[in-house]
Amino acid sequence: MKKIRIVSQVLFLILFFLLFFLASYPLTSVIPVDFFLKLDPLLSITAAIAARNILIISIPAVMVIILTMVLGRIFCGWICPLGTLIDASDTFTVSSDKKMVYFPWVKFSLLVIVLMAAILSIQLTGFLDPIPLLTRSVTVFLYPVFVFILEGLLGFFLDIGFLENFLFNVYDILKGTLLPLNAVMFSGFLLISIIFLAILFAGVLDRRFWCKNLCPLGALLALFSGKRLYKRKVSEDCTSCGLCEKICPMNAIKEDFINTNKAECINCMDCLQICPVNAISFGFYKTSTIKAKKAKDIDFNKRRFLKTAGLSIFTIGFFKAGFTDPVSKSKVVRPPGSLTERKFLDRCVRCGECIKVCSTSGAGLQPAVLEAGLEGLWSPILRPEVGYCEYNCNLCGKVCPTGAIHALDLKKRQELRIGTAYFNKTRCIPWYYGENCMVCEEHCPLPDKAIKFVTREVIRIDGEKEEVKLPYVDESLCIGCGICVKTCPLKGEKGIYLTNANEERFYT
Repeated sequence: MKKIRIVSQVLFLILFFLLFFLASYPLTSVIPVDFFLKLDPLLSITAAIAARNILIISIPAVMVIILTMVLGRIFCGWICPLGTLIDASDTFTVSSDKKMVYFPWVKFSLLVIVLMAAILSIQLTGFLDPIPLLTRSVTVFLYPVFVFILEGLLGFFLDIGFLENFLFNVYDILKGTLLPLNAVMFSGFLLISIIFLAILFAGVLDRRFWCKNLCPLGALLALFSGKRLYKRKVSEDCTSCGLCEKICPMNAIKEDFINTNKAECINCMDCLQICPVNAISFGFYKTSTIKAKKAKDIDFNKRRFLKTAGLSIFTIGFFKAGFTDPVSKSKVVRPPGSLTERKFLDRCVRCGECIKVCSTSGAGLQPAVLEAGLEGLWSPILRPEVGYCEYNCNLCGKVCPTGAIHALDLKKRQELRIGTAYFNKTRCIPWYYGENCMVCEEHCPLPDKAIKFVTREVIRIDGEKEEVKLPYVDESLCIGCGICVKTCPLKGEKGIYLTNANEERFYT
């Protein structure tokens, strides 16, 4: 059974990365690329609470809850890709000595904080839930590192003459699949990578440290697992050797080696494999052969709940009270199809799916740092200095798991305004230097260009007069794609900038 579990973990991990790479332009995957996000019950529940709409809870998430009520936390032990990576990391970081770093009440406290925050319109799920956390970490951290290493190796071996033609063919095949069309760099890289590595290498403290002490999704599944039908059973052949209790990664086996915490057991089958007398089995049992003492499965009492509720209010105030520079806020341009800002932040779980898929087309979406305030941390914003919103792409809404971004048909997306561009006349080449430049107008994707010209005589910076075509933005046409900013030939600050003026957002 343990070998079957490992095979299951590996297959689901491969599926996770396969869907990650398939989240690209054009979107051709038969399986929804946000499949794992749809599987996540905590993500669905908090999004539904924040949106005040229970109908957005996904069917796969409901199936996971039903499966948990029958089989226990099989999602944690057999499916969760972050759990699989933690198991792999633990093989290198965990010593053979038994660790006692165990405070499961913390994850229940975090669950309460996440749920109360959703009730009060703060979306914290993406910061703590393992699926959006892993998706964001792979997008912002692992994928750029992978691309850097792979391109570096290809570049190194290209210098070997007889491999040149072969490697160029390999590079052509990889471009647009494993390798992006353009270099990938994301804001927030350092903090996101530190958090991810800390979770992986917490095994130096104890096995599955994150899973049993901090994971709020694990806490939610533990609540549904308390009355599970599929259980661990210990027969009278047990010799009380204690090997099962020592090897259990979730501290689910009690000191009598018979009683099992059904809420914490993830069906890893480690105890089944290590038992020297085969006294352990798993199945749909009513009672154990040896009567065990009644034990409390959920380590979370009323006092802790009240303390956590108070902490939740403080946490929400912490996120709400941060000052946001109104000038910076005016430049926060959201993806096309986004809900109004308040509703958008309620539903967005900062998973990074839209950012990943955008990196394969216009490459304009980036995780926000503090541009939208602390509450908007890691939510997607358009950064036209590094990329733009591709006119012929509507994939960000199709991969959003919570409906924070509407899935628009291409024609509607091409007509939708996400902002308006304006010229900086102290930087723009025609306006400031008195020289003709039409790069921005040439790249404007609209059939009737949103950038137009008026011919006037100007005084150049050298004092000479010159007739120059001065560009201006027709605000009635501009949709705010940002390609004019991206392609402006000026180095440093561009001669044109993008704001969210005239943006069109959805209320539901």
